[in-house]
Parts: sequence; C-alpha cells; structure tokens
Amino acid sequence: MNNKLIKTAILGKTNAGKSTLINSLVGEKISIINKKINTTQESILGIKNIGNTQIIFYDTPGSNFLKTSNILEKKLKINIWQAIDTVDLLIYIVDVTKYNFEIIQKDITKIFEVKKPIIFIFNKVDLVENKKILPLISELKTINLINDFFLISAKYDKGIDIFLKYLKNHSVENNWLYVNDEITDKDDIYISNECTRNAILEFLHQEIPYNINIVNNTFRYLKNKDLKIKQIIELNNMRYKPIILGKKGINIKRIREKSQIDIQNVLNCKVHLYLQVLVTNAK
Repeated sequence: MNNKLIKTAILGKTNAGKSTLINSLVGEKISIINKKINTTQESILGIKNIGNTQIIFYDTPGSNFLKTSNILEKKLKINIWQAIDTVDLLIYIVDVTKYNFEIIQKDITKIFEVKKPIIFIFNKVDLVENKKILPLISELKTINLINDFFLISAKYDKGIDIFLKYLKNHSVENNWLYVNDEITDKDDIYISNECTRNAILEFLHQEIPYNINIVNNTFRYLKNKDLKIKQIIELNNMRYKPIILGKKGINIKRIREKSQIDIQNVLNCKVHLYLQVLVTNAK
C-alpha cells in the first residue's frame, strides 16, 4: 500500500482554539495553549499518522496578523503566509461564541488569494446548541469560498475523529516527510521551554511582555532516567522581575510546578526543573 500525505495550516483569530485543536488532532500537547493573546509565536508543525496516511498541521499566529503593517508584528505575518504557501489545505477555525461574519468574510477572502481549499471549523460547539449554528453556516455559504464545514469541541475531542477521517480521505499519494513516531518538528527542548512560557502566561495576569525569552541551560537525562532541566527566563525590563518572582517567590514556584508537570506529561518521564530569572538589556 503506497503512502499518502496531506499538509494543512490552521488559521483563525487569536484565542479561537487553534492550539487546542492541533493538540487534539495530534494527540499530544505540542502547541502552547493559553487564553492570553497571541501565544503562538511561530508556526508549530504537528504530525498525525493514520495507517498509510501522514497528516501535517501548521499552527499559526492569529489571523489578526494577515494584513499587519506593524514592524514588530511583521515576523508573525511572515509565519502565517509561509505556512499558507506550504500546505495543500487551509483550516479556518472560529470560536462559535464570538462569531462575526464581516471579520470572517474578510479573512476568508484574503486567504483565498492562494487558491487553496478552505475548511471551516466551528470550535467550542459544546457551548452552543447546534440549531443556532445552522443559520451561521447558511450565511457563510454565501461567501462561496468555503469547501466544507465541521462542528468541533477541541477541548473535549468532540468531532475530532470525523475531521481526521475527512483529512485522510483528501490526502494524495506521496512520500511521507517524517518518520512514523514523530509528532512534531519541534524538539524536546523547544517544547519544554514552551511549557514554561505557557505557565508564565497562565499565572501572571499583570502586564507581562510576550517577548519573554526562555533559554535552556541544561537538558540532561540522569542515570535513573529522570530528566534534569535548567532554564533561564530572560526579561528585557527590570520591572518585570518582581512580578515573575512574586511575593516570597510564590509566582516562580507556581510557574515551575506547572511547567514541570506539563513537561512530564509530554515527555513521559520524571522531570526536575530549575528556573532562573535574568534581566538582559535592562530598561
């Protein structure tokens, strides 16, 4: 039986559930999930192998950046369009509770410029009755650029198997790009760094920069198979350091514990995580 392949990009507004969806589709936590805006800084590639079919997913920064002219957001815009240019099929995801036809129409029209099939996903359908979604589908069909619609709850894996079957059926005969046991092109160090960044964003509700940098200093398996990790949390402004640390170190403790648990769940081993906060180019 010959191998088959399909490459897809997951697009949509910030917080539509793109990262949760890709993690549900792949079956592992490979993309940072957080309610803070724009947590996906670059396109993360996830891989799902089903039988002789390899499905590749690119998780992208929010479609808010499709047309941005902001210099600081230029990298995000480049990442989105690189992913769009690379794939065979575009997956546009919307939080059904935040449906806005005008915004969706503009996004769909813009991404259709590449003349690739567009699949529309209503996410978080566990929060809305299906009968309320049907009129929205009818309205979206008037755009005449969307190939198919799916109702999914990525958080609860509702509709995931049906969607994967759809993608499998639309794959084409081709060589696989990755070996059978790979789930992402990001290595374990990158994923462990992302777990820490995710923990920072989850616990700190004050003004925290999104350009915080997590640097790996040590990533070593011990003789007993435990994993020792030392990370540096780099900040570019001194005033953020006490926020990260918290009163009597409570925040950094929570961050470390949360990240350590997430890393253990992803890498399936006991992890000893050590964090250091460092201010570089202080302002």
